[in-house]
Amino acid sequence: MSEPSRLEVVVAGGGSAGWIAAATLARFLGDCATITLVESDEIGTVGVGEATIPQIHNLLIGLGIDQTEFLQRTNASFKLGIEFADWLRQGESYIHSFGKVGRGVGLMPFRQLWLRGRGLGVAGDYGDYSFNIAAALRNRFAIVDDQGAAGMDLAYAYHLDATLFAQMLREYSTDRGVRRVEGRIVSVERDATSGDITALQLSGERRIAGNLFIDCTGFRSLLLGDALGVPYIDWTNWLPCDTALAMPTETGAAFRPYTQSIARKAGWQWRIPLQHRTGNGHVFCSAFMGEDEASAMLLANVEGKPLADPRPIRFAAGHRREYWSHNCVALGLAAGFMEPLESTSIHLVQSGIGRLLNLLPRDLGNLDAARVAFNRFSTVEWERVRDFLVLHYVANERVGDPFWDHCRTIAIPATLAEKIALFREAGLFMREEDELFLDDSWGQVMIGQGIVPSGWSPLADNVPGADIGPFLNSIAGACRTKAEALPSHADFVARMAGRAVMGEA
Repeated sequence: MSEPSRLEVVVAGGGSAGWIAAATLARFLGDCATITLVESDEIGTVGVGEATIPQIHNLLIGLGIDQTEFLQRTNASFKLGIEFADWLRQGESYIHSFGKVGRGVGLMPFRQLWLRGRGLGVAGDYGDYSFNIAAALRNRFAIVDDQGAAGMDLAYAYHLDATLFAQMLREYSTDRGVRRVEGRIVSVERDATSGDITALQLSGERRIAGNLFIDCTGFRSLLLGDALGVPYIDWTNWLPCDTALAMPTETGAAFRPYTQSIARKAGWQWRIPLQHRTGNGHVFCSAFMGEDEASAMLLANVEGKPLADPRPIRFAAGHRREYWSHNCVALGLAAGFMEPLESTSIHLVQSGIGRLLNLLPRDLGNLDAARVAFNRFSTVEWERVRDFLVLHYVANERVGDPFWDHCRTIAIPATLAEKIALFREAGLFMREEDELFLDDSWGQVMIGQGIVPSGWSPLADNVPGADIGPFLNSIAGACRTKAEALPSHADFVARMAGRAVMGEA
């Protein structure tokens, strides 16, 4: 048996996607591969993905990156969840937190006890039973220490500066042998027989050859989309927003440990607090609002002094029909786009590169089975995330707002319709096919968007009714007590960062 050819990986494009890919490949392939990353300083990055979900811990732990160094170098803050303001109705809000809600009893999920308590008139708001939400509402945060601090069961992610994160990963990667080549891609060479990509032609008549290519070229998708002709599957019938305006401001007085998503007339606005600034943006549908009006609305609703003018980013929600074609795998915006409503962009990059590493055969001569599996698993993941985003839009009661009236008429995917129907009956949820968002996430958003079950599971009837109120009260009280014992988010970040942060203590 002949020895398989050496793996020569070429990552096309930098930014967060490119350098996450390069760093992960360098960490786990080591001397088994040569890795080259091509990027051009002439081409900017989108850089709106400054909020993350807890799965980012898997990336940092896998790469062996120290959390304190990460926090200092990326000007990061902590994130306990996302506040959705005015999404159901104006003047109302809820938080989709990362932590668990309540505490189950044996095989009985907490939500079933809450639903029965609600029927008995002894239950508070669903969020009252979340430690994450109690801490978020008080701007408190802490990480468990060796002695078991009060924050031991807070689930968290980060707000980070995506440009600084990419720079950190670039240094990490080059220290581990990744070769960075500065240059603009002018053409893509393909084998006349197989159709595989053989090399990238760069400006200055340079050629970068390889046998596995990772397309991280952003919306342009120079390799998978342009060179290989993989079509784009458009999801704007489900996710109609098509433009974002991004703008940094000085950090305001409230240094919140959560992202804010505030519904607007034709879309929504984000606020993401970092140590040195706040990331702001307005995502909207151009069929219902012009760019000038959207820009004025953003400027009128930021909390700090603007540090730059609003920058437009135009997009169409969707994905490439295949994420892996021939010997090319697309990650990040080259693979597709879903608006940053639930902060999934960085996760989809890291899950994609992790999936590739798990499926990549040693012999690149036959990639058929790996490609089929990769594309199938990726499609399931993307479609389930899509369904979660669509839920936020279609379940609204903003009657009289043309954009939101339109969203309620959207014919939703069958996979989402099934989830809503199951939840409406008795608050039930069944996870399938390794989808990203779990029971607690779906439950918080369903209830937050006004989908309250009409009944509960008969399992909850086994608990004496007189016991449910005290049980619920004990959980809510414990959440409040533990949250009030935590330091402020600003103080905790300042201690870890070794410097004061902009925001109240």
